[in-house]
Amino acid sequence: MGVPVKPEKAILFVGCLFARHDIFESAEALLTENFGSVYFKSQVVPWNYSTYYEREMTSPLFRIFCFFERIIDPSYLAEAKLRTNEIEQQFAADDRRQINLDPGYITPAKVILASTKNYSHRVYLSKGIYGEVALLYKNKNYQSLPYTYRDYQDPIFIDVFKQARCFFKKTER
Repeated sequence: MGVPVKPEKAILFVGCLFARHDIFESAEALLTENFGSVYFKSQVVPWNYSTYYEREMTSPLFRIFCFFERIIDPSYLAEAKLRTNEIEQQFAADDRRQINLDPGYITPAKVILASTKNYSHRVYLSKGIYGEVALLYKNKNYQSLPYTYRDYQDPIFIDVFKQARCFFKKTER
């Protein structure tokens, strides 16, 4: 019989998708107010992986990842998703989001994303929030899965997660 153990610690991140840089800057202030200091941000990269968000958010779209200093218990992810949804609502105009905020966490072994949508590869966390493994760390690199979003498979963002993982391993307590 297995014995329950504490979960591995994690670092919270938020993937931000936006058309207007001023909206991102305002949202980033609320993210730090809620989640603490950002220790690492990716570069802002044009996002052209699909047209899914264009009708709602216009184009061109940009992606940036913000990684927070605070070490979290992975069970916090559901609460973080609810909070990022509230922040998205604060910036909505005419019932359309102007920024998409997708929280997740990183551990030495994986990258997990939060979602409000259930699907076959997602597990229920709590409060109407699901989690999915987006990337696995194996053979000194992140490996995608069949359902991993295309931007998370991009070598630019794989490198971002490798940098964040390196920082996490140095600060892991």
